[in-house]
Amino acid sequence: MSEQVIYPIKAKLIVCKRKQYITPHLIRVTFSGDELVGFPETRNGAHIKVFFPNQESGILQLPVRYEDRVEFPEHKPVPRAYSVRKYHPETNELDIDFVAHGEDSIGSGWAIAAKEGDELGLIGPAGPDPLLQTSDWHILAGDLTAVPAISAILEDMHEDAKGAVFIEVESFDDVHEIKRPAGVSLTWLKIDDEQGSLVLVDAIKTTGQPEIDCSVSAFIAGENRSVINCRKYLAETYKLAKKDLYAIPYWKRGNTEEAYHEERHRIMDEQN
Repeated sequence: MSEQVIYPIKAKLIVCKRKQYITPHLIRVTFSGDELVGFPETRNGAHIKVFFPNQESGILQLPVRYEDRVEFPEHKPVPRAYSVRKYHPETNELDIDFVAHGEDSIGSGWAIAAKEGDELGLIGPAGPDPLLQTSDWHILAGDLTAVPAISAILEDMHEDAKGAVFIEVESFDDVHEIKRPAGVSLTWLKIDDEQGSLVLVDAIKTTGQPEIDCSVSAFIAGENRSVINCRKYLAETYKLAKKDLYAIPYWKRGNTEEAYHEERHRIMDEQN
């Protein structure tokens, strides 16, 4: 019997072509590059891992992933999770939206300073496909970090789809037009320090009720506690199977991505 050959998965090198501010706190960076050719055009909204230059040397060297391990280079890059906003196969361009919440944050700081020719690494896409199951009624909720995935999901919905979307923002300056079917409502919510992680779930309880006796599917993303609250309510109220309720915490208030990494995966594994 011949030996099994394990082929390495190399991170792709992507190059900034341009950027634009969608809102004061949402930056769209458009990438291209020879290694991007053939990127799946049906995975808009999917998860990707982006690699930023080493924070001490400023050098970008990319890792190589094998079946059960990852080999990192001398100048270890900094990984961060993002969503595919949209891939344009006709021009081989990939849009990634970054939340601009200060220059000290690795991803945010890079996007604020980004200029044509700047490079990053990328592995993916990954995650469930589709992100939202077909159903009679859809519920989508999240904060600004979830807007790229939510926007991509809404763009791919059938024109007859029905449902409700709830997006939480720190400032209504970040409210913007999002293409969606006529039967899907969109409610923008202001972050409330007193309500905290209850803002989204309370909105779903009051105005997110589907029609009687219809199938329901949901996509929830954003801050840890808010996602957990929404997931608990939706699972208990609509008895959703795991495939019909995708709830993913992107970040946790007061924690860096490194500190939150293990807890985040535990929470995702707990989905019913």
